[in-house]
Amino acid sequence: MAKNNGDGKLHVAMLPWLAFGHLIPYLELAKLMATKGHKISFISTPKNIHRLPPIPKTLTPFINFIKIDLPKVKDLPENAESTKDLPFNKVKYLKIANDGLQKPIQDFLKTSSPNWIIYDFATYWLGSLASELGIRTAFFSVFPAVMLGFLGPPNVLIHGDPDNNDNDNTIIIKRPKWVSFETQVRPSLYQLTRWGHYNSDGENMSDVYRLGATVDGCDAVFVRSSFEFEPDWLNLVKRLYKKPVIPVGFLPSTSDTKDDDININNNDSSWLVTKQWLDKQEKGSVVYIAFGSEAKPSQYELTQLALGIELCGLPFYWVLIDQRGASDEEVIKLPIGFEERMCGRGVVCREWAPQFKILSHDSVGGLLIHSGMSSVIQGFQLGKPLVLLPFSAEQDLNATYLVEKKLACMVPRDVDGSFEPESLADSLSLVIVKEEGNMYRDKAKEMMSLFGNRDIQDQCLDELLHFLSTSIK
Repeated sequence: MAKNNGDGKLHVAMLPWLAFGHLIPYLELAKLMATKGHKISFISTPKNIHRLPPIPKTLTPFINFIKIDLPKVKDLPENAESTKDLPFNKVKYLKIANDGLQKPIQDFLKTSSPNWIIYDFATYWLGSLASELGIRTAFFSVFPAVMLGFLGPPNVLIHGDPDNNDNDNTIIIKRPKWVSFETQVRPSLYQLTRWGHYNSDGENMSDVYRLGATVDGCDAVFVRSSFEFEPDWLNLVKRLYKKPVIPVGFLPSTSDTKDDDININNNDSSWLVTKQWLDKQEKGSVVYIAFGSEAKPSQYELTQLALGIELCGLPFYWVLIDQRGASDEEVIKLPIGFEERMCGRGVVCREWAPQFKILSHDSVGGLLIHSGMSSVIQGFQLGKPLVLLPFSAEQDLNATYLVEKKLACMVPRDVDGSFEPESLADSLSLVIVKEEGNMYRDKAKEMMSLFGNRDIQDQCLDELLHFLSTSIK
């Protein structure tokens, strides 16, 4: 059984899901706990650990990276260790391989005896495994409370909603019965269909089941959020989960870790060229376009995006994922002649880009993003307004919440998910240039005091560490 150290310091193990949108926030939380002198065992695969940004030298005595090899799984491409390395239809094999880590994780817990293990939704089997060893467990959700609350209590996630016997998706796009307050938050039917396509197969546990079993089997739930941002949803999650739910703050980038993106080559030489281009642009004129490490537009979406970006007339910096790993056979292509026509006006970057540095530049006037929380947080931390184009049901929930709070503008889509280049161009011009879009620019500046507030982050950390320290057996 894990015991507290004589000096009052904790040993916390962390096991994020194999996606950089999860690995990076977990690492940020690990670094914050390490600054207080607590020992962290950060567990992942060798390739993923190699690709993580370096930690400050002052923290190296406190953070130990534990490398565990993924088991071989049929149909999982060689050297694929994160969702970034795979097309959507092969991510299920990564989850199956991840399930094969039960024995090495159990061996690590037996020999290391951490006080806590903080883990992700995918490792739904970890709660009972750690409990048998007397180790406390917490699920850390990189998703905000709005998503957790909308999806419902663990029994619904595990067994389904008894009021939805026919699996009718039109029911879930209404306000769920467990949400007691008025809200316009919901995923579109199009995104539900798309999301279900990647999760409904007989080879793998669904993400919804994994989430439900993870919540059901843990001792506490930590959420990347704050009560200042989504009080109603955090209180709802507390009521639905019937266990401690603790917001850990937004984990904003700090001055010594501004490049905590996926810097595969640990090489920042491209920044000099990028800065020279940004320096030539007018203040507040550039659109930064990126959809995270996982979201890859379809060919149709890419074409509409390119035409809309061309139509809006604004300078742009576009981080484009056109292929997810070597096994992705559906390489998307920009319209013929697009890059030639945009030469000088815009940059298309197909490699890692120093996102925080780019967003910090005065010439960047706004973001076109998928509504992933890491990009939302960085944008608001720097006071940049947001235009949203979600690519999944989870991103839809984030986006509709931000729109409901009048914090961002979402590109209009038809019921089949289609959108016109004109709609995209109008949304970008509204938020970045037009006088009518002042509300979005003003709101973004207001959000700087919340999303970049170190006092709020420090308070969240103190409350988290107090809970961790006082709850161990």
